[in-house]
Amino acid sequence: MALFALDIVFWLVGVRGHIPRFDDFRPEPAVPAAGPVHAARVLAVTVAVLAVLALTVWTTVWLAIRLF
Repeated sequence: MALFALDIVFWLVGVRGHIPRFDDFRPEPAVPAAGPVHAARVLAVTVAVLAVLALTVWTTVWLAIRLF
């Protein structure tokens, strides 16, 4: 009953035609699983981000000690 009421509200507002039904979704072709290259890239990006964050914190502390 709630879905019917929501459908009526969408119909009255005029957005009913823009919302796809379940039948409108087409299955996508199967995508191969991510290989070890993808995992290595993710690991490299994670290490780089953590290194930059650690260097930023170290620089901030070093400047604070020098200035005070």
